[in-house]
Amino acid sequence: MADVKQKRLAGTIRKNISDIIQFEVKDPSVGFVTITDVEVSSDHSYATVYVSFLGKEERAAAGLKALERAKGHIRTQLSKRLTIRRCPELIFKIDEAMQNGQKIEEILREIHEKEQE
Repeated sequence: MADVKQKRLAGTIRKNISDIIQFEVKDPSVGFVTITDVEVSSDHSYATVYVSFLGKEERAAAGLKALERAKGHIRTQLSKRLTIRRCPELIFKIDEAMQNGQKIEEILREIHEKEQE
């Protein structure tokens, strides 16, 4: 039961943070960011927000710094939209799953090309 509530809250947080970043965060350093996942702690005091950025790793680092600077504003806006008593503390992390997936695809493609030779 608690697991379902956590997942529902994570989905709500994900959608709201995406909207807040897209429409309210004015920092151009954020760039094109995608919220890939949100994990909420069991006591709802922390929300780990996984993000990915379009472009090079330097863009991701700059974007992550910009999100850290805007964290207070994002959390304030999020608390206005959520119906829970206490808004969770936000922790932004770069989602490396996409990068890992691309590396695996590249390795598989190289193996396939070698088999063709």
